[in-house]
Amino acid sequence: MDLNSLILPLLIVLLAVPLFLQARKQKRAMAEQQKLQNSITPGDRVMTTSGVFGTVVGTSDDTVDLELAPGVTTTWVRLAIREKVTTSSESAADEVKETPAKDDTPVETESKAEVAEPIEQQKTN
Repeated sequence: MDLNSLILPLLIVLLAVPLFLQARKQKRAMAEQQKLQNSITPGDRVMTTSGVFGTVVGTSDDTVDLELAPGVTTTWVRLAIREKVTTSSESAADEVKETPAKDDTPVETESKAEVAEPIEQQKTN
């Protein structure tokens, strides 16, 4: 066997192995996400894929009702739930503090720029 006859099988193996490993990784992630979707029950604190935190107040086959604030309930597709939130990760999000603007001086509203004459008027003069 010469080297030329080994190149094609070796190339196929080199391309197939990463594809196989990526497919396994993706399948595992999908199984984890499906497990999370099935374990959501009323009372759970969750975070959606858009970063909205809420408490599950109701579920159906395809949707989840989240209470975002007292008396504010919205309906979400189950697939929009990214993760269950524990109190430690939620308190870390609450610790983020807003920083005040550095410069509170008002901006000058009147411009001192001069406006040039329109080009049409310059040609006729």
